[in-house]
Amino acid sequence: MTLSPLSDNQVAAVQAMVDSRAIEAVVPDPVRAAAFLQKARIKCADLGNAQYHENRFDLAYGACHDVGEALLAAYGYRTRSGSGQHANVGRFLAVVLDQPPGSVAAQRFDRLRRIRNGQDYRAQPVTQADAELAATSALQLIESAEKRGLA
Repeated sequence: MTLSPLSDNQVAAVQAMVDSRAIEAVVPDPVRAAAFLQKARIKCADLGNAQYHENRFDLAYGACHDVGEALLAAYGYRTRSGSGQHANVGRFLAVVLDQPPGSVAAQRFDRLRRIRNGQDYRAQPVTQADAELAATSALQLIESAEKRGLA
């Protein structure tokens, strides 16, 4: 795996996340990164089998999150334990995937996270549009991670 290096602006943004204790530096783990990216691909492969919007959304959101975990591992970071982990995965996605279509999908992650929270914690329904947005975002994130050299 040959990752695209982070730009100076990206390095500064990631360092700000480290300084704020949103993430922490660890040894880059290409095996973990590849495993998370494969998990994302598998979830996306099953999107067409989901009969319900909620299940399709869950698979796609999970794939988006897995791409974030893959990129964190590849670049040598992880989220810190505690609340806010999913939000910090989304912040990292937005820093690292700074070109369309990945940048667009990364910006959607927080919206998808809020939909997931509404579904999981307040039993709010997931619409077909929500499920489609999550599926499109997951595929765009995978494609963009691959373009950065994640395999």
